[in-house]
Amino acid sequence: MMRIRIAASFAALGLFAMAAPVGAQQTTGAPVPPAAGAATPPAAATTTPPAAATTAPAATTAPATPPPAAATTTPPAPAATTAPAATTAPAATPPAGQKLPEVKIIQEQPKPAPKPAPVQEAAPTPKKKPAPVVEAEPAPAPKPKKAAASKPKPVQQAAPAPQPEPVVEAAPAEPVYAQPLPANQVRMSPIGGSEIPIEKVPGNVNTVSSADISRDGSKIAQDVLQQRVPGIVIGDAQGNAFQTNVQYRGFDASPVNGMPQGLAIYQNGVRINESFGDTVNWDFLPSVAINDITVMSGNPVFGLNAIGGAISIGMKDGFNYQGAEVDTRFGSFGRKQVSVQAGKNSGGIGIYGAFEGIDDDGFRDFSEAEMRRGYVDVGFKSDNSEFHFNYTGASNFVGVTAAVPETLLALDRENTFSSPQTTENKVQMFSANGRVEVSPTTTLSGIVYHRSFKQKHDDGNVSEAEDCGDVGGTPGELCIEGENAEGADGEAIPFDGELSYGSIDRTSQDAKGYGASVQAVEKSRLFGLGNQFLVGASYDKGRVGYTANSELGFFLPKFVVQGTGIILNEPDDVVPRNLTTTNNYYGVYFSDTLDLTDQLSLTVGGRYNYARIQIRDNTGDLPNLNATNTFSRFNPAAGLTYKALPGLSLYGGYSEANRAPTPAELACSDPDYPCIIESFLTADPPLKQVVSHTWEAGLRGDSTLGWGSDRFEWNLGVFRTLNTDDIINSADNTAGRGVFANAGETLRQGVEASIAYRTQRLFTYASYSYTDATYESPLILASPDNPADGGFDCPNTPAGEEALTCFNVRPGDRLAGVPRHKFKMGIDYWMTPQWKIGADLIATSSQFFYGDEANLNKPLAGYTKVNLHSSYDITENVQVYGLIENLFDARYGLYGTFFNLDAANEAGEPSNVEFTEENNRSIVPAIPFAAYAGVKVKF
Repeated sequence: MMRIRIAASFAALGLFAMAAPVGAQQTTGAPVPPAAGAATPPAAATTTPPAAATTAPAATTAPATPPPAAATTTPPAPAATTAPAATTAPAATPPAGQKLPEVKIIQEQPKPAPKPAPVQEAAPTPKKKPAPVVEAEPAPAPKPKKAAASKPKPVQQAAPAPQPEPVVEAAPAEPVYAQPLPANQVRMSPIGGSEIPIEKVPGNVNTVSSADISRDGSKIAQDVLQQRVPGIVIGDAQGNAFQTNVQYRGFDASPVNGMPQGLAIYQNGVRINESFGDTVNWDFLPSVAINDITVMSGNPVFGLNAIGGAISIGMKDGFNYQGAEVDTRFGSFGRKQVSVQAGKNSGGIGIYGAFEGIDDDGFRDFSEAEMRRGYVDVGFKSDNSEFHFNYTGASNFVGVTAAVPETLLALDRENTFSSPQTTENKVQMFSANGRVEVSPTTTLSGIVYHRSFKQKHDDGNVSEAEDCGDVGGTPGELCIEGENAEGADGEAIPFDGELSYGSIDRTSQDAKGYGASVQAVEKSRLFGLGNQFLVGASYDKGRVGYTANSELGFFLPKFVVQGTGIILNEPDDVVPRNLTTTNNYYGVYFSDTLDLTDQLSLTVGGRYNYARIQIRDNTGDLPNLNATNTFSRFNPAAGLTYKALPGLSLYGGYSEANRAPTPAELACSDPDYPCIIESFLTADPPLKQVVSHTWEAGLRGDSTLGWGSDRFEWNLGVFRTLNTDDIINSADNTAGRGVFANAGETLRQGVEASIAYRTQRLFTYASYSYTDATYESPLILASPDNPADGGFDCPNTPAGEEALTCFNVRPGDRLAGVPRHKFKMGIDYWMTPQWKIGADLIATSSQFFYGDEANLNKPLAGYTKVNLHSSYDITENVQVYGLIENLFDARYGLYGTFFNLDAANEAGEPSNVEFTEENNRSIVPAIPFAAYAGVKVKF
């Protein structure tokens, strides 16, 4: 009766039934998720075989290698005389929409055993008929449990297991529902083969699996990271859900040039921070093809830009995914999407492919998106080696609607400010990785890659154009910032007082990159103690052709800029740019983990980075751009872990990391030549590299609570990262322009806590993080549009030039865009073996506006967002699902800054909009209430 009431009340919310048969992510198995607490293999190590899946007895009715108080304490379900024998079922059956045990890109697998015979009927006849199960006193069970126990289906294993020993059971366990346990192996470098157990890692680690990504059908990896990793929050400077930035502990990995980048991002061991600005284009990754994402703090082995941490993304292959799936989805704002994936292996050959196509009109004007992205992997495996060749390709278009004045949002949340704003991205990346076991304790691994990235960005902007007669020049000619504007041929431009002038700033990147990494791992004992030593080297080269120009335009209604066809050639700030940048990054690293005792492990390591960045002007008109900069540093790390009790470990460590200034920052660091961010580069004074110093400590654990096959995992940690010579962007008087500069010391410190609980039918999680991100050095920063009192003329203003408005930033003032508090929680509950319901909540506190580094204005308000999802298995191969985003239609912003009132009022004349001095705040609004429904078909 309780289940009926819950089902009726949830159905009243209008949820859609959801997703593929439980356990069908890689197989066509019975709709039964794996046991909570069942020993799910870790994401694979290159030299360590996955646990359980290849050695544990297989049975869908009992967890393989159960944790304490697992299946043995579960009340028995009615006997199923047709249940398949243990020798014909996999070691663990994944939950709805999930996959078989995770295996990393490079892994070791036992030699395949003969494939078990498939079972096709409700009462199958397996290869070996199981012995009948004798019940003492069978009691009637709910109908769903009976169905789940009596309808096992054939399963294709990720890696066929050796013939297991027979399993003796008193009675079959009842069906299980909750998600698998997370992997307990963590890579200590970007390359596979470096894995150690998580209890030996002297830092915080969070892993998101493909099960988490497909859990609610969102299909956006950044959103899943925000849900499940305590220190992560999503920001949106561009106004498009597919190009958001991931912020971890106050450090960003963003697709926007001009945002300081503080995270190193890897895909299959290849660094994918783009060459020109270290930006990260999350929209290139087909989410359906992601096998796992690991977020790690404080490990300099991950190289340049790991000052805040590293994110390592592993993709699927034909050994860790088998079967086929087609997923279609439709919903709010014209959303139409389809994803297809298929994987298969035969002997030592595995093939996997995935494709995603997404069309979305967006919830704001001009915010449409078209995504086409795919991934293919071909793998070869033998007893002591494994090789993979893979390809990532994408061609995407997004409408970038950016921040909009609150005055316009009050009129209509769909409004945008200054269009067009569009981005076209294309990528092709070929890579190969492999590993060879040269001895029982020694493994050699390597990666080579080639990456091509092309981007075109159009940005409609306001322009402070005026009649030259008003600034002491020739009446009737057009001036910008008090200087005569000229066309491409040097001709003067007539001024038309009837027009509201704007500009369309265009940039392009054509980047080619390639590189290689090699690594050796030795696991022989040292002085009789357990030990893992790894040493490696990497080389990455990027060559970028960059262009920028500005077309004079004028505003139409709805703040749309219409181009005139005149490409501006004067003043200096808008002169077309054409330059080439070349990056050469070298790295040598090592890490050693020594077991001092059975409980105590010591890890020491470090990496030497060398960066050489060359910038060349191709026009001959901007010699200040020509420069070569070099940066080098050795970054050490050390830490201890202690296993205080079974399932409880303590960790603590210290690490350093560095990031070199990017070509985009180096070429926009002269305050006498400010740049239009995302557009123009002008001069190249030297910038210092950023160095981080991180201390962290914590404890983590997992255990059962003694209530059947339940499982409880938790983590509590503290961290403190001090950056020296941090790089920030400081604004200029000219709208949209700024300059990069070193800003002394900044500090990010805080607390992270998370828990997760799993039973046979329930999965729930919660996390909290506190991040205090502050300036630690006194600064004077320009902020010409900041409306607060306390501004003054910036010192050292050149004679004859208008002084910028500056503000004093004091030690302890908070960094813009970083909320202090983040709380997250979620729940999944299987009403029946076929029907799952779930919900997620994300809440953050307020954050200061960009441009308000002195913390003098009212901050951007925090928010609380609730999502719902549900799935229903119509058959073992067909699932329907639904997702409701922002259930309560909360109205909030994800990014805030200020705009120039005079220029905005000029641009607003064709739209009959006037902005007042009381409010020049501009924000990026979050998506309102949205509903989506989809169908998954698995083969």
